[in-house]
Amino acid sequence: MAASATVTDDSLYPIAVLIDELRNEDVQLRLNSIKKLSTIALALGMERTRSELLPFLTDTIYDEDEVLLALAEQLGSFTPLVGGPTHVNCLLTSLLLTPLRLALPPQDSVRLLAVEACVSIAQLLKREEVEKLVMPTLRQAVEDKSWRVRYMVADKFTELQKAIGPEITKKDLVPAFQNLLKDCEAEVRASAANKIKDFCENLPTEGQQQIIMTHILPTIKDMVSDANEHVKSALAAVIMGLSPMLGKENTIEHLLPLFLAQLKDDCPEVRLNIISNLDCVNEVIGIRQLSQSLLPAIVELAEDAKWRVRLAIIEYMPLLAGQLGVDFFNEKLNSLCMAWLVDHVYAIREAATNNLRKLTQKFGKVWAQNTILPKVLAMSSNPNYLHRMTTLFCVNALYEVCGKDITTKIMLPTVLRMGSDAVANVRFNVAKTLQKIGSTLDYRQVELS
Repeated sequence: MAASATVTDDSLYPIAVLIDELRNEDVQLRLNSIKKLSTIALALGMERTRSELLPFLTDTIYDEDEVLLALAEQLGSFTPLVGGPTHVNCLLTSLLLTPLRLALPPQDSVRLLAVEACVSIAQLLKREEVEKLVMPTLRQAVEDKSWRVRYMVADKFTELQKAIGPEITKKDLVPAFQNLLKDCEAEVRASAANKIKDFCENLPTEGQQQIIMTHILPTIKDMVSDANEHVKSALAAVIMGLSPMLGKENTIEHLLPLFLAQLKDDCPEVRLNIISNLDCVNEVIGIRQLSQSLLPAIVELAEDAKWRVRLAIIEYMPLLAGQLGVDFFNEKLNSLCMAWLVDHVYAIREAATNNLRKLTQKFGKVWAQNTILPKVLAMSSNPNYLHRMTTLFCVNALYEVCGKDITTKIMLPTVLRMGSDAVANVRFNVAKTLQKIGSTLDYRQVELS
């Protein structure tokens, strides 16, 4: 291999010796010569180390892992030998990047680390240096034969975007991101889909909407019907976040059809992820645009055979209630909330009681008195003792938000009557309930009654 330094006088003798030793077939001799680098740098001085020794190493060292490791260890202490922190960039640009990011090693694990290192290195370099030294590596990594390397690029994409800057992002990273969204491996597509919202938010403000509409949205439309559930679920978790960036008209025209399609998806996680992020759309177009399409999806999720799916939709119910309004809730969703109270899974019944408390906090205690308490207290006479127990659990969840008057006048009589229940466990929970709500009761009204 030709060295970048030409030996023309005795002043370059240390490099001439190093050339001969590094070209030797004996690995041990090459390792020994690497260990002499600091001595040679001291002999040459800081300026010549930067201008002669490092360029020579850049053009010459394409070696076995053992030699490269020894070289890396030596360079770790080279900062003072090149002139201190102000000149440390020459170690990166002249040595670390050129031979290793331009000719990526065959091992997957090393290429994975190279992608991660690009993030840290790009933050230290000027735009011209990033374009010349970092981008060739990233372009190769996006098209790497190993899906794990491409996955790493997708996973680190927004970090790379911030490190590289807006101009290179528009020119290089936008098409690279499109390729990752269309990758043949589902894991890569899912990882890239997770980054859509953040990637679009980090685009330059000027031209952001146009880039999304022209380059990102067409790919997203194809991903809505992706064959892989993980990809669709990842997309559903972030797609709502594009609404504030695209504005009302574009959201209604382009995103709303995608939301509606995902609300009908066979995968429960896709429907859940759409419902859980409705607040983004509500801020832009208002929830009424989605209300009629939401209802069938909510009902299906509420009755899903998997109890964890039912649990998830219960947790989102207060958010939905606040967005849809009390009238829509009373008409369309109230019956679902009451049905969960008698679910055969205890975790669902427990979540349903907490849901009633959150709904009361949102709609008020008068709403609770007129809408849910009559149904809750009626369960105290149900032949199934688990339903009677649920009445007590609801009292425990509601007494604080309902306040002293409602607790004393409406809930307390039912609790006292249940004190004579035939099931010991019910009577025991009556005692626990009375102990808990005792501080809230209006004892003057208790005495009068």
